[in-house]
Amino acid sequence: MTLVVLGIDALDPDLVDPEHHQALTLDRYESIETIPSMTGEPSTHELWPTIITGCSPDEHGLKLEDGVAWEHPLLRMARTVATYTVPDTIQTRVGAWLLNNTSEDAFRVPATYYVEHGLSTVFDSVSAKAIGIPNYVTNPDREDREHRIRREMGSLFERNPDTQGGHTSSDVTEFYERCMEMIMIRTARIRRAVRSRQFELVFGYTSGLDLIGHVSHDRPEMQEQAYAEANDFVVELLDDLDETDDLLLVSDHGLQDGLHTDEAMVASTDPELIDGIGSVTDVRSAIEGELNRVDHQPEPPWTEQGSVEPSERVSQQLEDLGYM
Repeated sequence: MTLVVLGIDALDPDLVDPEHHQALTLDRYESIETIPSMTGEPSTHELWPTIITGCSPDEHGLKLEDGVAWEHPLLRMARTVATYTVPDTIQTRVGAWLLNNTSEDAFRVPATYYVEHGLSTVFDSVSAKAIGIPNYVTNPDREDREHRIRREMGSLFERNPDTQGGHTSSDVTEFYERCMEMIMIRTARIRRAVRSRQFELVFGYTSGLDLIGHVSHDRPEMQEQAYAEANDFVVELLDDLDETDDLLLVSDHGLQDGLHTDEAMVASTDPELIDGIGSVTDVRSAIEGELNRVDHQPEPPWTEQGSVEPSERVSQQLEDLGYM
């Protein structure tokens, strides 16, 4: 039995419709509170560490400064210099340039950060697979296809604080296709982890819906299509679950008119699983409560040779044939 958690960045409770998005609303869905950053909007950089630890950004320490996430070593070094030499407004623009034009980004804090800072996470003490969680990088020397696509967007997804949504795209059609590929890849990795039957908890994340939301403020049909396709990807994931598995969807914030909103959402195949989730800070305790309530110990898809005695029927057949 496996508990599967799919984090869909910017999945908005106001934009899902149980009639048309059955896989995004599941058996029950609810709007939950999120936490705004110093910029006034909820921040992906801050909120996924909150979701996996149950701690506020003030408690876990991964926060935005001047609108830019500086925790990555390269950006932290730039911040140290900039604090003493560069005005705040220029710091923000320098940070934005670094995030757009280097191989680094704001979501690559290693998983070791949590141990080093005395923080526990939902992944502790269980057999778990974490796939692409922002600021919980299990192998900093390796990146998957979704991360490479996002890092290599270039002019397809550029920061522009002077536009609604804060981003522009030089080719919205190509941009949309790459975002869909991102969702497809991460969903496929989650499905593979579920099929392996090695884990009690499989927790994956995708950011494609968020990116599309930032440039679709004047193209509502694009965001509508993205929700429809995201729903289809979750349908495929549901097909890989057996009757003992559960699926929890969670977002860090909503996104409308190109801007993050102050409502996140959860949805589950088990309505009781989300009973106690009123905020992003409650998600971890709900996951752990489910893992403790129900036996999710993984069962291997096959048995090691020689580890199981043959059944009585097979034994009798072998004996009749003279092999026993």
